[in-house]
Amino acid sequence: MARTMRIVDHNGRPITMSSADYEGAMTGRRLNTWGLSGSGPNTALFSSLSNLRARSRELVRNDPQIDGGLDALVSNLVGTGINPRWQLDDPELKAAIHAKWNEWAYDADANGLLDFYGLQSLVARAVIESGEVFIRFRPRYYKDPFPVPLQLQILESDHVDAGYNAIAPNGNEIRMGIEFNRLGRRTAYWVFKDHPGEQFITQSGYGERRRIPANQMLHIFKPLRPGQQRGRPWLSSIIALAHEINAYDDAEVVRKKSAAMFGGFITKPPEDEEAPSPLGKQDNSDAEGNTVIALEPGTFPELPSGYQVNFSEPADVGGNYTAFVKRQDRRIARGFGGLTYEKLTGDLEGVNYSSIRAGNLEFQRQCKQFIFNVLSHQFCRPVAKYWLDQAYLSSALDLPEYLDNRRKYWRIKWTIDGWPWVDPEKDFKAAKGMVRAGFSSRTKEVGERGEDAEEIDRENQTDNARADDLGLVYDSDGRKTDTTGKEKDGGGPNAEEQP
Repeated sequence: MARTMRIVDHNGRPITMSSADYEGAMTGRRLNTWGLSGSGPNTALFSSLSNLRARSRELVRNDPQIDGGLDALVSNLVGTGINPRWQLDDPELKAAIHAKWNEWAYDADANGLLDFYGLQSLVARAVIESGEVFIRFRPRYYKDPFPVPLQLQILESDHVDAGYNAIAPNGNEIRMGIEFNRLGRRTAYWVFKDHPGEQFITQSGYGERRRIPANQMLHIFKPLRPGQQRGRPWLSSIIALAHEINAYDDAEVVRKKSAAMFGGFITKPPEDEEAPSPLGKQDNSDAEGNTVIALEPGTFPELPSGYQVNFSEPADVGGNYTAFVKRQDRRIARGFGGLTYEKLTGDLEGVNYSSIRAGNLEFQRQCKQFIFNVLSHQFCRPVAKYWLDQAYLSSALDLPEYLDNRRKYWRIKWTIDGWPWVDPEKDFKAAKGMVRAGFSSRTKEVGERGEDAEEIDRENQTDNARADDLGLVYDSDGRKTDTTGKEKDGGGPNAEEQP
């Protein structure tokens, strides 16, 4: 029961005040001790991270809706890739860096399975499913056949034991597998040589930890509380709900299956225990000795006198099943990284242009927040910096004044793949109006679609030059046609012949 305090107003009259003015803070019978844990961000994870991670992966493995929702979320976050655009004044230098990056991107994976943009998808998937992922830089010898002597190794979160807390030999403190110095900065990661969940006969050094300096590792996760050191699976808030919904659906499937196994029931006359078998002398019994009559289409079997047939009429689940499941799916979608219900389930019933556009805009805003604040900042930018160092040291690129002004080369704009328009005509007119009114730029609008404005300009220049050489006029050529597609006066290749 909440405590009370007696105070008086300015007239000396007593005022009774509850010590818990907020209903959510009361501890009476209704709320009791619910939600009163004061655990810090890392203490809460320390006791729960292993189970959360295991159950999150279990849902992804065996729940088709969660698995499909994860694929949908990753495809919206990464698409075909988050691309770098160096912001340099020298166009030739910028083109050389872009060309070398694109060449290296094919060989970025230390396992040789993915390119750099495929690694982005794998990183995003691991962060959502397991809460975090680690990347280790793998410099290669200069003589190795790589455009830039560098590759990336993706390590699942299990490689860094969240239960490992100790004092390092150098006196630093190890918390949840991460070594911190006296200033609280990360100095190293204590990494299992092999995945602790993998056991093979040929495996050596199982359970052996290695100290990897922090400047050779990246730790990617979405911080949710200040001071948080390890990542939490994104499915944490819906694990219990998704499991219960799966159990409910399984029970319904089993009930329907069991009911469908019985076509009907034959009742023997209660007053005649010696009644003849409805099959006569034919023996057609199941494994438990129960008589089974198989009905065929168009047949009317005759039963002995006194027998009755009752057809199976299993009770239906009722009209509330769809509404109930849809309600729970909406809750799951909301807790699944902001994924919309339509993208989680593929159900577009009752969707119109306005509703799906509003939902997509909100969802895209959340995607951009993760892309630019987490994925680009924690993964893409550090990789680009390390890559530039390796490219300069190996002489793979000629970078003038690199050591004196590295930050100039760090000015990179990461462009996303962009989302397709819901209604291309309406969205195109809106974008065109923004540019014409000066509220936006061509570069920004092109970038929203995941394209490079400079590359498009070069392609347009090439197309126009080719069309002029061949004497062609397209209605998309604004130099020679108006907005209706008609040629302007003197704009066509044969303008001198026109009246």
